[in-house]
Amino acid sequence: MQTINTRLSPWHIVAVVVLVPLLLTALALWHWKPGVFVLASVLALGGARVAYELFVMKKMGNRAYQLAFGLAIGAVLLLVWMNAAVGGILGDNPANMMYLGVLIVGLAGAIIARLEAKGMSYALFATAFAMLLVPLVAWMIGTPAFANGLAAVFALHACFAWLFAGSALLFRRAAQSRHE
Repeated sequence: MQTINTRLSPWHIVAVVVLVPLLLTALALWHWKPGVFVLASVLALGGARVAYELFVMKKMGNRAYQLAFGLAIGAVLLLVWMNAAVGGILGDNPANMMYLGVLIVGLAGAIIARLEAKGMSYALFATAFAMLLVPLVAWMIGTPAFANGLAAVFALHACFAWLFAGSALLFRRAAQSRHE
């Protein structure tokens, strides 16, 4: 049986590798106060760890399922964190509420799928599609959120869609390996 210290070591590495560059970026570009950044980091990593332990480690020993769940959680945390940094989901622009819609699609799909691999695959494909719709809808309704250029906004959303689609493909693989 693994001890808690052994199981925590990968999370310590993730914290250092991910948080140090993000801390420097957040403090320089996003004008976050150090205390807010530390709190957001602790909540994000702690929440990811708890979700992973509760839902993945106890549910499945399948490595593809674990990777799929980790990728999905990571994409959600990155999406929420980026939106929090620029005033996104709960910011001044009501169009940013579409990101909340993307998260609701994923959460509703996960609940309907009861975290089973095949259903999670469908849920994550739907989430990827919803992510791709956000800039399209924002562009169609004329929001002024394209300061970095239309191509850059669509490319960023495509990257998030790829993360969700990659997770969906891993869930599909987990479902197939379970039936073999």
